[in-house]
Amino acid sequence: MGRLSNTWSLAKVSWSVLKKDRELLWMPVLSFLASAVVIVVVIGLTFVTLSTESTHDQTTMEFNPAMIVVYVLAAMVLGVIAVFFNGALVAGAHERLTGGDPTVRSAIGRAFARIGGLVPWAIITTTVGLVLQALRDRAGWLGRIVTHMLEMAWEVVTFLTVPAIVIDNVGAIEGLKRSASLLRNTWGENIAARVGFGLLGFVLIIPAAVVAGLFIASGWTVLMAIGIIAAAAWVAVVMVVLTALNAVFQTALYLYATTGMPPTGFEQAPLEQTFVHK
Repeated sequence: MGRLSNTWSLAKVSWSVLKKDRELLWMPVLSFLASAVVIVVVIGLTFVTLSTESTHDQTTMEFNPAMIVVYVLAAMVLGVIAVFFNGALVAGAHERLTGGDPTVRSAIGRAFARIGGLVPWAIITTTVGLVLQALRDRAGWLGRIVTHMLEMAWEVVTFLTVPAIVIDNVGAIEGLKRSASLLRNTWGENIAARVGFGLLGFVLIIPAAVVAGLFIASGWTVLMAIGIIAAAAWVAVVMVVLTALNAVFQTALYLYATTGMPPTGFEQAPLEQTFVHK
């Protein structure tokens, strides 16, 4: 219960910071919209390819080398989009936590200024993700467990990479080294806090699932549609807010880990319990 209480306290403090700059919530929205465009384009290319090769056998269509290249490139672009807007969120959070008043323009502008570090990092982390996914798809149950553990370890080690790139203006490799160094030189409950944010999201999504279930159980088409739409909208809002909260937490944690002092707005937050120095 102590871990969950700690996470809830951090979430509340992060929200109190985010409330001062709610326009930063546009970052996850813009990221989603940009990603949706890429996905639609890929689906369109896939449809066109399947249509033009309709006279070929199924095996040929499934292993079309050109489409494999398209899928890999699309994954890279999606990775760049995700990392870029995460960087913009971190930039906005950093500006607020250091006494500034960020805007969407200032946050995106700073992310663009760090594009030389963010894009290479997006390519690196996307490549690692694709490799782990390929291994998981070809592995047995034990292999899947191992790859999941490797994926979790990678996420923990790289958790502070984007803040390092954005705040200290370093490259992707140096940002990764700093993130790993902070993990190696400190210990605490940062992992528990991250899991806690995930649990918080799960708890917040439960009402949407209940409402959707009740409306679907009614058997009325109109109510079913309303329930599904309302649930989807609620889940989208939860995801947007949690993404922004996570970026605020990332930024605050990086500032605390590198300076030893809680940033503005986190003076009363239990950061010392989240990332305790050895």
